[in-house]
This record gives sequence, structure tokens and C-alpha cells, in this order.
Amino acid sequence: MAWRDSRRSRSRLLLFMSSIVLGIAALVGINSFGHNLARSISEQSRELLGADLVLHSTQPFDSTIAPDIARLGQRRTTDVAFASLVLFPRTQGVRLAQVRNLSGDFPYYGAWEIAPASARAAFRAGRGALVDDVLLAQFKVKVGDSVKVGEVTLPVLGRVLKTPGQSGMGSAVAPTVFLPGQYLARTGLVQRGSRISYRTYVQFAEGTDVAAVVKGLQKRLDKASIESDTVASRQQRTGRAFSDLTEFLSLVAFVALLLGCVGVASAVNLYVREKLAAVAVLRCLGASGRQAVLIYLLQTSGLGLLGAIIGAALGAGVQFLLPQVLGSFLPVEISVGLAWPAIGLGLVVGLLMAVLFALLPLLSIRRVSPLRVLRAAYDEDTAGADPIRWAVYAAIGLFIVGFTWFQTHKWLVVGVFSGSLLVSFGLLTGLGLLLMKLLRRYFPVSWSYVWRQGLANLFRPNNQTLTLITSVGLGTFLLATLYLVQALLLGRMELKTGDQQPNLVLFDIQREQLAGVENVLKQRQLPIIQRLPVVTMRLLAINQRTVAAIKRDTTDDIPPWALTSEYRVTYRDSLSTSETLLSGRPPYLGKDGLPHISVDAGYAKNVHLKLGDTLTFNVQGSPMQAVIGGTREVDWTKMQSNFLVVFPKGVLEQAPQFEVVITRVPSTAQLAEVQRTLVAQFPNVSAIDIGLILNTLNDIITKVSFVIRFMAAFSIITGLLVLASSVIISRYQRIQESVLLRTLGASRRQILLITLVEYALLGALAAGAGIGLAAGAGWALAAFVFEVSFAVALPSLLGLAAVVTAITALLGLLNSREVLRRPPLEVLRGEG
Repeated sequence: MAWRDSRRSRSRLLLFMSSIVLGIAALVGINSFGHNLARSISEQSRELLGADLVLHSTQPFDSTIAPDIARLGQRRTTDVAFASLVLFPRTQGVRLAQVRNLSGDFPYYGAWEIAPASARAAFRAGRGALVDDVLLAQFKVKVGDSVKVGEVTLPVLGRVLKTPGQSGMGSAVAPTVFLPGQYLARTGLVQRGSRISYRTYVQFAEGTDVAAVVKGLQKRLDKASIESDTVASRQQRTGRAFSDLTEFLSLVAFVALLLGCVGVASAVNLYVREKLAAVAVLRCLGASGRQAVLIYLLQTSGLGLLGAIIGAALGAGVQFLLPQVLGSFLPVEISVGLAWPAIGLGLVVGLLMAVLFALLPLLSIRRVSPLRVLRAAYDEDTAGADPIRWAVYAAIGLFIVGFTWFQTHKWLVVGVFSGSLLVSFGLLTGLGLLLMKLLRRYFPVSWSYVWRQGLANLFRPNNQTLTLITSVGLGTFLLATLYLVQALLLGRMELKTGDQQPNLVLFDIQREQLAGVENVLKQRQLPIIQRLPVVTMRLLAINQRTVAAIKRDTTDDIPPWALTSEYRVTYRDSLSTSETLLSGRPPYLGKDGLPHISVDAGYAKNVHLKLGDTLTFNVQGSPMQAVIGGTREVDWTKMQSNFLVVFPKGVLEQAPQFEVVITRVPSTAQLAEVQRTLVAQFPNVSAIDIGLILNTLNDIITKVSFVIRFMAAFSIITGLLVLASSVIISRYQRIQESVLLRTLGASRRQILLITLVEYALLGALAAGAGIGLAAGAGWALAAFVFEVSFAVALPSLLGLAAVVTAITALLGLLNSREVLRRPPLEVLRGEG
């Protein structure tokens, strides 16, 4: 019976299936990409690390443990890395780069792609340097040219195309110059206060239990402040980093599916209204209410399954596109294949969602009375409360919560995501209901005929008001929110970089070099915006509890970086322009002789510090105790040196330190000249070009936002499909109304304008509601997440609203074209 009854209505039912297709395509595509990425990371985890074990520290390995490290494994490579300005003499190009001094056969696993291939052997023989291809391309440097690093000038042996563990985007942000290890001392760049990273790469014999080896050394490694990284830990950390992205995109895709399911509910609701007479006949012939429900449930379930299958196939194709877009962000090569778990999940989710949302309108069929055959207007049989309907609502809610938890395994995300959906759906639905109620109560009877008819269509039977405001409004909300987030991120970086803001930071300046560096700036009439000393130190204890003891306490949730990082602090007795005092006092020296320090409020919260607590630091080998004397809020968006910890004057003046100078260079040419002079006179001094960093970050955000917008587009397209399906499925009712109007004397132009008024108003209201929700979400993100001032990009949002309104109106007009072109009698006969 389900098959026979569907013959006349298959074209209508296939249309609502299209919205499920897009939702499942997005879901399967993202989950397949995540599955393939996790598999690729697992397969290439050894190549990602380049060795079986990496030991790293920000200071030379302690002499008490260095001999043990030297006996580890079969082969070892030492890597001493630091940031420095590098100069290409032929083109006079200067840029801050990562300099890595390698002694050994790194990497032991993975492809270190170098062109020409012979350059690798020449590099190991100590004949010259290797340089990242992106750096050579930027300054038009060729193989055979030279590069100057500190006091050393070496020929460029080859261009590095790929390094294990480094993505293409990482190379663009921090390009690398590789030097043979024997040139480290000759560069003259390893000086007091220099920020240097020491690594040792170890290769073990096949089958060695590396985790057991590390466990045996762990206490001594902790004491020497040496971090370890194994294949397993790198795989876990890398997988976790990218799983967050795929989880977020999966939730965006799930929203697209929910929009499709709203369309299913609306389409089935209209479909059921047309079938009520047929159901009444079946009831007269002895069919039960349960049988009647099953007939139409079989139809919708079959089409839901078919939509899920088509969507899964489309999603399997979408996953082939994502590595092309995200490839530059990834440290591994993704091998794309069919991810059957993701496909299976898509099929199950698509079928269940289609059934659950179709059940809502289908439940009314159970209560259709046989009397409807005699009295077509008998509506009381399907009206009234239905407890099973609330059970279906509960099942839909549980399904959304369950799916979100399955994707993220984070109850906080489950709560935020489910709550946001509930609020969004509730507000949009409330807006639709309020609109219909207000129109009925305050109908503008004095308006023109066209406007009265168009407004009446918003609350007449078979209206699309609730469906379109919910679906198109939510799709618009997603796109507008993503646009505002991108604007917030870009604005956060550009906020403090006006014409008079600093754009060049000079650091690693030794005290005896400070006067010379300042003279270089004064000769070029460049302002010295900020000058400050910096002292490096490490944390030894918090309230007399040693860092080692805190690490062993598994119940302590202090972030690991707070315990192991090298702290860079300054000393002064006042706050800077980027700081606001929240509690206590600015840094001061107490009567007991102890320094009372000021800490960043966020840092104090993460480390669970309060006024009066003590921190013990290792200052270049000497322990120093300090008391928390105040907390301050730091505006990290200001382009100046900001610090987590600030000491008072009179404590650190004699400690080993370096100076930082911040200035502003008005042009790119003058910036390059200053950098070349610094390389020639003070090779150890490094310079950060803030403008270059902002441009690079802008490129990164643009690429990420493209991926997110690509996924959000599924939501808005699904919303438009819901619109199209609702319009076309309600076509019979609208045609009857239009034919009646034409019979009564309405012109084609009047019918066209009535339709235009109805759908233009619906599109405008849906778009306006979506943008209003996006503005609220954008304000919340600006205030509580990014902590920046919020400004609405009104022209862009109004443009989005205009596009959504125009598409909605266009679809409504296209649906009416048949009525406008054909005589009323012919239309009625064709529809009969």
C-alpha cells in the first residue's frame, strides 16, 4: 500500500529528500576526513617525529645526565635551534628565521625532501647550509648563493621542500635555515640571555620499548628540566590538535542535517494534510490508525534511507577535496580512502533523523476519524494534545545530545551546542508564531489589495512561515556568525596596529650593545617607543611545593606549560599602558626584603594563585623567592612587550639579562635597511617584523575561514532547499488560491505581486532573525572569548540579508509561473 500510494507523490517526496542528502554529505565528508587524518597520523607518527625519541630543553643538558643520554639508542642527532636574522648577500634580503644546527643523521624516519638530492650529503660533510624553499623564493635566492647567519657566511647547498613534522604553513610562518653543527660556535649567536632550544634525536633498535626507557629516566629528566617526546606521545598530541577542528566542522555539518530534518517535518506535514481524505477512506475499509501511520512512515523512511545513501556517496567525494584545501596546515600526507565507519554513521544518523522528524506530523494520522469521508472540514479528530508527540520530541533531544557527545566526548561542548540549538530554534519559532499572531490580531485592513493578500498568506493554512523562518534563519545565523568571528580575529590583530603603533621589535640585545643599537635607530630618526630589560628564569616551587612534586600529583590541574616553560620577566615599579591593576599593588620590594611581584590575572587563575602566595624561581642558577603582591589584566593585543610576571626594581639588576627595544619603521625599504645594518653590526640581535607576522596570520585565517564557510554553505543551501521543497509541496494549495483569484478577476501582475510580497517578507524576516542572532553571538564571543570591542559589519550583513531575501522571493515567483502562463481551467484540470 505504501508503494502504490507513493506513485502519484514521489516527485514531491524526492524533493524533501534532497535536504537530507546535503546534510549527510557534509557529515560523512567531514567524518571521513577526520578518520583518514587520524589513520594517516597513526601510520606516519614515526616519520612525524623523525626519530624514536626526542629530548628537548631550553638549556644545555645537565652534566649529570648528559653521559646517560649519550649512551641511548643506536644513533643520535643533536639540534641546537634559535631565532636570528639571516642575510642573503646577493639580494640583500633579510628576515628573522629559525636557525637549526644539526650534528648527526637527522631524520632517521620520514622524507627530508631536498633539491638537489646531492645537497644532503654535502650538508652532512659540512660544506654549506640548507634553506627552506619559501625563504629562498621570497628573496629570489638560488642554490649556490650564500647566506649569512651571525658571523658565518655559507653557500646555499639546496632548498628544503619538506621536513618531517613541519607543515607547509609552519614553514611559511617560521622558515628555517639548517647549519652543520660545527658552525654553531662560529656564528657568535649563543650568548647570555639568548633563547635557545636544545634537542637530541635518538634512534633505537627495532623492538625497543622506548616508553620503558623513558620511564626509567623520568625522575632525572624532570630534575634536569628535560622534556621527552616519543612516537606515541607525538601521535596523541597531533591527533588531538586536529580532532578539535574535525569535531567543530562535524557539528556544523550536523546543523545542516537538522535543517534538512526541519524541512522533512514541514514537507511531511503538508503531505499528510493532502492524504487525510485517503486515510479516512482506509479507516472506513477497516485499516487501523497504526496501519495508516506505518504506510506513510514506510514511504518517508525509504526516502530517508535513499537520501542518506546518496548523501554518503556525495560525502565520500567531498572528503577528497578537503586535503587539497587543508594540506598546507597538515604535517602528514593524508591517504584518502573510504571510511566505512563514517559512512555507516551517516546512514544511521540520516535514517533516524528522517524517521524522528517525519513522525511528528505522521502521528496525527492515528486519530483520523472515518467521519472525515462525510465531513471534509472535520478537524477535531487530529487536534488536541498528544503525549506520544512529546515522547518524539524527547527522542529528538536525546539523539542530538547523544550524537554531540559521540563526536566530542566533552559534556561542556554537549551542553553549549545543544543549548545553543535549543535557544536558536526556540527564538526563531517564537518569532514565527508571534508574527502570525500579530498579523491575525492587527491585520492592516486599510492597506492595498496586493499587500493584504500577501500578508494573509503568512498565516493562512499551509503557510511556510514557521518552516522558512526557522530553516533559512538558522542557516543565515551560521554564515553571519562565522563571518563575524573571522572579522573579530582579524580585528583583534589589527586593532592596535595603527599608523603610530610599533611594528618592529628588537630583542636579544646585550647591555653593552644597547647604546649602539639605539644609535642605529636615531641615525634614521626612528622613535624608541619602549625599552626594557628581560631576565630568563624557571619555576622551582609554588608555595614551597616543588615542581616535581606537583607533576607527580595527578589530582593537580595546573597546566604543564606553567611548570616547565622558561619565564621571561622584566622589572619595574609601575604598570604599562597595556595593563590594568585588578588587585593588590604594582610590583614593590617588601619590608622583609622579598620582592612582591605582579602576575597576569589569567595566569594566576590557571595556576590557582592568590595574593600572598609564593613562587620560587631559578634565576640563572640562583633560587629566588617572590610573593604575589598584585594581579593585573594585560591587553595582549597591544603591539608591545607584555609579561606574565613583573618584578620590582632593586632585585634583578645584576642578573644575566638582555634588552628589548620597540620602534616603528614607516616603510618596508627602511625596515630592510635597519635589518641589514643590524646583521652587519650586531649579528646576535634579532628583529620581529610585526607587519609580516600579521600578513601571514591573515593568510592562515583566510584559509581556515574558507573551510568553515564551505561547511556552513551546506547549512544555508540546505535551508534554501527546505524553502524550495516547502514552496513546491504546498504548490497545490497555492495554485488553488491563485486560480480562484484569477477567476474573481485578479490580473497576472497582481498575483505576481502577492506572491512577491509573501516570500520577500518571509525571506527578509528569516534573514533579519538570523543576523540578529548572529549579532548576539558575535557580541558574546567578543566580550567573553576574544575580549575585544564588538562592532557590527553592517554593510556585509545587510548584503547577506538582501541575498537571502532575493533568493527566497525568486523561488516563490518561480513556483507561480505555471499559474501565470496557463488558463485557470487548464490548471485545475491538470492538478485534478
